[in-house]
Amino acid sequence: MRNGTTITEFILLGFPDIEGLQAPLFVVIFFIYLLTLTGNGLIIAIVWVEPRLQIPMYFFLCNLSFLEIWYTTTVIPKLLETFVVARTAICMPCCLLQAFFHFFLGTTEFFILTAMSFDRYLAICKPLRYPTIMTSSFCLQLALGSWVVGFTIVFCQMLLLVQLPFCGNNVINHFYCDVGPILKAACTDTSILELLGLLATILVIPGSLFFTVISYIYILSTILQIPSATGRRKTFSTCASHLTVVSLLYGAVLFMYLRPTTHSSFKINKVVSVLNTILTPLLNPFIYTIRNKEVKAALVKAMACPKTPHP
Repeated sequence: MRNGTTITEFILLGFPDIEGLQAPLFVVIFFIYLLTLTGNGLIIAIVWVEPRLQIPMYFFLCNLSFLEIWYTTTVIPKLLETFVVARTAICMPCCLLQAFFHFFLGTTEFFILTAMSFDRYLAICKPLRYPTIMTSSFCLQLALGSWVVGFTIVFCQMLLLVQLPFCGNNVINHFYCDVGPILKAACTDTSILELLGLLATILVIPGSLFFTVISYIYILSTILQIPSATGRRKTFSTCASHLTVVSLLYGAVLFMYLRPTTHSSFKINKVVSVLNTILTPLLNPFIYTIRNKEVKAALVKAMACPKTPHP
């Protein structure tokens, strides 16, 4: 043991180098958080009430929106507190719980997006077999499998993490409870947990990316075989929103993991983490509605006031 003091709480530093900007950042991020909840909640509500949108693509989109609501809620309230309090304290069980939900929801998002890419592959490359393959029960199995696998991968690691004794440095130079600083505070050897974390990362990120890339290779190959430019454009538009979200997510994650670890790169990674935690969930509803006539029509229909009959 590095010292005899047992840790009962962690201190989140947030962004200590932004003196004078705490108040405006608090307002901006709080506003973005409200927009994220509203936008993703609106998508779930529209798909729920509009029969034309109750198809596999929008079923997975509802799963993604539901996930984004809780993903941001796991992190943003504590992030906002770091703008108000210089040294934000979080109790040990709360910190471990936040880490669990952050990584559980983040892991599940990769699998949900992979399921969505498989759905687009079937819709574009196997249109005649699509209705018989992508049935309601199969969609449910894919979505449920994504949640269960994401939960299992993270839960197994958290079972080992919660049993560790903690007596090291309890200051986390981040705006949420990241697993790396938590492991550094442990009083015992954490090499097994670090190895499990590495294996899980390889399984989730490159693994899901591989299946997504393969799906889009087949999709693009099929689109290029369409003779008319209008047909190619129309077909590509059905997966453009998903491809944009996938590019944003994997781009941010690969940027953080592939950079060499230095003090300056860690600061950049914190900024990228903020963008990934705040902006991506905010942009998802806009990305999926801006180019989607069906969702826009359903939104206009839902917001339109019913005409009052004349006497």
